Amino acid sequence: MTSNISVRQTFALAFVLAYTLIAIIAFYQIKILWVLLLIVPLHLIYLQNIRQRKHTVLRNFPLLGYLRYFLESIRPELRQYFFESDLNGKPFSRRQRSIVYQRAKNVRQTVPFGMQQNSQQTGYEWVAHTMFPAQVKEENLRVCIGSSQCRQPYSASIYNIAAMSYGALSKTAIEALNGGARLGGFAHNTGEGGVSPYHLAEGGDLIWQIGTGYFGCRDAFGAFSPSLFQEQAAHPHIKMIELKLSQGAKPGLGGILPAAKNTPEIAAIRRVLPYTTVVSPSGHAAFHDQASLLHFIQILRTLAAGKPIGIKVCIGDRQEFEKLCRQMQQQQIYPDFITVDGAEGGTGAAPLEFADSVGMPLYDALSFVHRMLLQYGLRQEIKIMAAGKIITGLDIIKAVALGADACYSARGMMFALGCLQALQCDSGRCPVGIATQDESLFKGLDVQDKKVRVANFHGHTLLAVKELMEACGFASTADITPDKIFRRLDQVSTKSFREIYFNTATTKKTKEPNYTINLN
Repeated sequence: MTSNISVRQTFALAFVLAYTLIAIIAFYQIKILWVLLLIVPLHLIYLQNIRQRKHTVLRNFPLLGYLRYFLESIRPELRQYFFESDLNGKPFSRRQRSIVYQRAKNVRQTVPFGMQQNSQQTGYEWVAHTMFPAQVKEENLRVCIGSSQCRQPYSASIYNIAAMSYGALSKTAIEALNGGARLGGFAHNTGEGGVSPYHLAEGGDLIWQIGTGYFGCRDAFGAFSPSLFQEQAAHPHIKMIELKLSQGAKPGLGGILPAAKNTPEIAAIRRVLPYTTVVSPSGHAAFHDQASLLHFIQILRTLAAGKPIGIKVCIGDRQEFEKLCRQMQQQQIYPDFITVDGAEGGTGAAPLEFADSVGMPLYDALSFVHRMLLQYGLRQEIKIMAAGKIITGLDIIKAVALGADACYSARGMMFALGCLQALQCDSGRCPVGIATQDESLFKGLDVQDKKVRVANFHGHTLLAVKELMEACGFASTADITPDKIFRRLDQVSTKSFREIYFNTATTKKTKEPNYTINLN
């Protein structure tokens, strides 16, 4: 903000205008008291601002400066509602959000007049259909998760609710998500904050996630407690256990539960002392390398009476994951599933550098993990779950083509609950009562209505997957191959996903590939 008018001149002008206004109003016989009620506060604000030294804008422009802060505060809303196109919103475009809202509300989901995408733009992707469509059975949209070492395999939907903890999300949001999972027959990941009563209230299937804080299964010193884990894992609603090593939005970081947020209810769920600051370290204390990780997985599987045990990881150092595969091959101990979280995954709050620049993007990570498991002869034992901006049926098809057996969505399910992408997740003031613990906000989220919307979104998305598979000639998810999906690399050239991510003749999930992997 620049101006040739000095502060003293501004001061004089403000007083001239103020008393001119008083004279005009007095001329029209309006009581001077009401005028003073307006003028005096403005003068007090003026005097306060020209004396403070923290904000230069307000010191130089004591009244007009507030306009700058106001416009800045509503900038996200102005951009989202008035200026951005249907295709360029971030992290999700209006078109992506709209299809979730439409499917959740069970209203019109068609698009009029033709495509809005620029098919000549670099990065444009499409899938090849067939002249002879297939027929897809409903059971082919589920996958059985459980290795030969698992005694209680789980039949999972290919689309599930990703990890979101109670504390990050409100109690009503958690209840609605779980109710939707029960209605739609899919799984709900608890997040690393423990299994809350709200995860159990609606009776949906749960994937219990355990992070470095061991919430829900930690002893008084913060270490892993086998007895507490065994007790919790025995709950009939818990179908699988996911051991979180890292997440895409902030790989390599732990977390802090501030004392102010650590209420008696949260403390009881996480088995910590209330009103104390609880730090989740960056790494696990129960193991320290690939070999000890596998032994810990075996311990968890035994304590959980043979329920599927998996790990969640955002791929960073490729050699580390290859070493893990080598250890699995040598020790003959496997996780039942590996959740691959892309660097584009979401979170309530993350440092800028980690959110934008740390970790491998989903497509690269998926194809790498799939190739590694094939190379070491582990693919038939281990299922792959994918997480990271998976919203539409085509997103699921692409993830499956690159190696996923099933997918997660967090933000898609939040949109189904009514999320506006207000980007207030870390403020505690989520306007739709999802990412907040403010009762005045979360009580507006009606569980009975929203759980139906979550189930609707899931059902319509799977219908879109089914229709795409049939159009492309895929009778089951095992038939989906990367050679049928293409990306434009520039104005004149395109490549299939097979050429981009595999560069090999075969990528079937149950066959050994014929290629050399470059880990550098």
